Amino acid sequence: MKTGATALVAGIIGAIGVILFLIAFGTEYWLLATETCGIIYHHEGFFWRCWFFGDDPQTSVWRYWLMNQPHPKRCIPGYLFPMQIAVGPFPHPSFDATAMYRGFWTIFIILGAASGLSGGFLLVYGVPFASAGCYKVGGGFLMISGALFSLILSLFVLWKEYAVDFPKYISIERSNMCVPENVLIDVKYGWSFTFAAFGTPFVCMSGIMFHFIGRHLEKLQK
Repeated sequence: MKTGATALVAGIIGAIGVILFLIAFGTEYWLLATETCGIIYHHEGFFWRCWFFGDDPQTSVWRYWLMNQPHPKRCIPGYLFPMQIAVGPFPHPSFDATAMYRGFWTIFIILGAASGLSGGFLLVYGVPFASAGCYKVGGGFLMISGALFSLILSLFVLWKEYAVDFPKYISIERSNMCVPENVLIDVKYGWSFTFAAFGTPFVCMSGIMFHFIGRHLEKLQK
């Protein structure tokens, strides 16, 4: 009875974490940015880079909710991400040095989402049969997913804070439209990033709980 209750709690926690991961993976709001050259709003995710024009240079996360965004809004495939935030040639020569970095970020986010889904499916299959093996392996997949998303978040923070000079890039891109010294840019973490950050401890905790439940059932079956 105690094992069943613990498995139920672990399942709820894990489901919340995996759902948050999938939302973060599938939405284009990891990075939010505003530039004053024409007041352009940017948001980016794994699949798409989007931008639209506005009339208020003040950036607010609410500006990027779907119902608040004006039309038309332009989007192009994101390919390898993290990438530059401004509209321009692809790939931009200023960012060639970060191609390998972006490639690793892409691989890790795909593996993280796949591990979370694999762990979830194994646990759904194992719950009706109280399978110790499914609990242990499923819990292991969830722990791997949590570790990968922790790495993804760390890489994203390092990229945003240290790897890319946003003002320099915007100045280059907008030099034919605005005076570079007058172009201001405000960059923020988006709610996709926040969802991934909240989901990471949930998935890790669920994976640890299921792994120990599997070990406990294994001892009982001996």
